[in-house]
This record gives sequence, structure tokens and C-alpha cells, in this order.
Amino acid sequence: MEVHNSGGLSQVCLLCEHASAFIPDSLNYLGLAVDQRESHAAWDPGALELSLRLSAALDAPLIASRISRLVYDCNRPPHVESACPVQSELIEIPGNRNLDDAARQQRVDWVYKPFCDTVSRFLDARLLAGKRTVVVTVHSFSPTFFGERRTVEIGVLHDSDDRLANAILSNSDQLPCRSVLRNKPYGPEDGVTHSLQLHAISRGLANVMLEIRNDLLVDAIGCQKICDELEMMLRCALTEIQEGAIYA
Repeated sequence: MEVHNSGGLSQVCLLCEHASAFIPDSLNYLGLAVDQRESHAAWDPGALELSLRLSAALDAPLIASRISRLVYDCNRPPHVESACPVQSELIEIPGNRNLDDAARQQRVDWVYKPFCDTVSRFLDARLLAGKRTVVVTVHSFSPTFFGERRTVEIGVLHDSDDRLANAILSNSDQLPCRSVLRNKPYGPEDGVTHSLQLHAISRGLANVMLEIRNDLLVDAIGCQKICDELEMMLRCALTEIQEGAIYA
């Protein structure tokens, strides 16, 4: 887990839960081949690079988890099986098979709790200081899923609080060549909004989860283009919505 630009002055606080593919050798790499542990199953390719660029562009703090989501997915609560998945799409994860309660708790204590505790301390300190804050989580998704091509390019995801998502989507027509959709390619019914619920909704903070198709993030030029587009939509959204509608 790492924190970037902790003193950033932006209203936005960025989270990147799937920033790394790192699996320690002490876990025998979960029994995965090299290509499997470098694939999208293990992390969100391009998400950290995009998050760092957004952090710089917005002057926003960023908190990122640097352990593979196959070890523990920081966007999942401890009680669900997908927190330490035994399969991701077509890839089986032998090292997660038949984990007992003690082994799962060790993963929680090692990966999930430090990440969540850091986010909680950071957000609570901002609230105590009276700093306006919105939470934006940054992810990427694969262009194909179970062999089917995904046409959506930017997903704007929300749970019960849709304030920021609505404002972003209302400005998406400024990107006429982009496919920008609500709750695609995933939605709250897929269990992907845990971080939004835990860190933002519980504190009354406006929030959104941004999912970017990872073939748009394969190089610096692509990352910067998406960064510029997201920065524009976020700035417009925060300016457009009255303070009473965006903040608790």
C-alpha cells in the first residue's frame, strides 16, 4: 500500500485498489504461470499509471494497494469468496483453493486492513479539517470477457449514491467518440462497489468508480489522453453541481 500526493489540494481523493500484480514468492506465486500472474486477472493494467496522472492533473491525493487482487481484493469484504478468488474468468488460482479461516484472516490482516485503515484515517482527517472531499476509485477492465468483445470504453459506476456519476455522465457528450456508459461493464449487482460503500457512502461523501478499457491504457500517449478526458469530465461535474448536492 502506498500514498501519493498526500497534501494534494483537490476535492478528489483517488483510490486504486488493483494497482499491482505483485504476488510474493512466499505464497509460491499462488501456483500461477508467469503469463497468468501478469494478466488482467492479477491486477488492473494501466490503472496505477492513469491514477498517478490524474493525481498530478487534479492535485489529488492517491492511495493505492500494491498487492495483487488474487492475494486479496481490496474492493471486496472479507466474508465473500471473491476476496481471495479460486477462479478469475478462465484462470484457476491453485494457491487460493481450500484456504482455511486462519489463512484467509492472514490475508485480511496483511493486505485489506492496512489499505482500509489508511483510507479511513485519511478521509476522517480531511472531514475533521473541514475539507470538501469526493472519492473516485480507478480501475481498468479487459477488452474481452469469456471471449465476448466489450464495446464500452469508459464505465461510470455507482451504488446508492449517484450524485457524482450523474454529473459526470451529463458531461459525457463532450466526448462524442467515446462509449461512456453507466454501471458497465459491471454494476453494484456484481459486488464491485464495496470501496464506495465502505469508504464514501458510509461518510456521506459523493463518489464514483471509473472503469477504463485497458487497451486504451497500453502506453503513455493513451494514458495521457484518457487522463485528459477524465479530468475534463470530473472538473465539469464538480463545477456544475451545487455544493449542497455534492457534499454531505
